[in-house]
Amino acid sequence: MIGIKSIASYVPADGIDNYAQGAKFAKDEEFIIGKIGSAFLPRKEAAQETSDLCVEAVNALFANNPDLKRESIDALIVVTQNGDEEGLPHTAAIVQDKLGLPTHVAAFDISLGCSGYVYGIYAMKGFMEAAGLKNGLLVTADPYSKIVDPEDRNTTMLFGDAATATWMGEDASWLLGKSKFGTDGSGAPHLKVSDGVFFMNGRQVFNFALLKVPAHLHELLNESDLKADDIDAFCIHQGSAAIVDAVARRFEEAPVDKFIKDMVETGNTVSSSIPLLLEKHVMDATWKRVAISGFGVGLSWGSAILHRP
Repeated sequence: MIGIKSIASYVPADGIDNYAQGAKFAKDEEFIIGKIGSAFLPRKEAAQETSDLCVEAVNALFANNPDLKRESIDALIVVTQNGDEEGLPHTAAIVQDKLGLPTHVAAFDISLGCSGYVYGIYAMKGFMEAAGLKNGLLVTADPYSKIVDPEDRNTTMLFGDAATATWMGEDASWLLGKSKFGTDGSGAPHLKVSDGVFFMNGRQVFNFALLKVPAHLHELLNESDLKADDIDAFCIHQGSAAIVDAVARRFEEAPVDKFIKDMVETGNTVSSSIPLLLEKHVMDATWKRVAISGFGVGLSWGSAILHRP
């Protein structure tokens, strides 16, 4: 069974003091930590491209797994909506070349935001199993610093840059269980880019998350013949502290502290937020079963159960 074998990440050391940003907009510490959830927002260097963030994360993965060789990679998927330059060619092709991966590798992008990791691991699993492939790399990198207006109080205090790399293959530490997905394109205007600048209707996105995510998780558990007590942790997209807290409270059947919240030093890293949680809190834990849920631009959402063999 194809599953998740290892996860590594790259979070730029440089960034923005969110308290200083908050002061500019008359927002105090209680708002910054209680509502936004992030004291520091990592930022890529001006000369770094999205592909460079991907390469850093994949190289960290190789360093952590000496048995994984570049020549053994069969598939590479990059989840991003902010690729290199104008987005053509696809970022995965650029990453393949920069990493020196073999030319027999299948490399393509998935254009999804905060739900992208959940979609991505199932796309990779299905692709690998259909084609008989052995080692796949799912990479997430969506540097919103490329598109966020630093004068927009609704977005500039939220987003941080980061990249992750997930090794997928046989004999995995975590297997992919039941999953559910959804799309509502009528909500597209709530999260969009116009003339190169990102716009977000924060209230509508908050309401969407609160309406969809708890119900979606309940449906997923029911269809999996599981109860909330069977889940050791819920790793949902780290949109903001307010969103994570509200979803946890609305879910009701599980203690709020089962919903992991960890964005103080990263911010909302879009498609990288769930794998960052998995890398830090799940991969080496003794837990047996976790639920993940990503939601955002599209509007799109995806939830799944991960379990140990």
